Amino acid sequence: MDLVGKTEQIETAARALKAISHPLRLSILCVVGDGEVCVQDIVDAVGTSQSNISQHLAILRDKGVLLTRKDANRVYYRVGDQRTLQLIALMREVFCDDKILKT
Repeated sequence: MDLVGKTEQIETAARALKAISHPLRLSILCVVGDGEVCVQDIVDAVGTSQSNISQHLAILRDKGVLLTRKDANRVYYRVGDQRTLQLIALMREVFCDDKILKT
């Protein structure tokens, strides 16, 4: 495999993988999936404090994994890069499937 000229793509992938490698951030991404979710829905689904979720959302946003949209007093999060969305879809299939979580 020729990696010459792929430095930018490799660095983007490494940043995304590093950002999503924390268990709570992976849980957040399982909740967000290919949709758009407000912070309170993430808090309810993940089951930790809003301040903790907000800290992890900030990391995902700063690393370019998530994008935000504000509507009145709510902030909505969505995955910002189609390639990351493909990776998350695969991770959700492998790690977030209800059948797997129940075993």
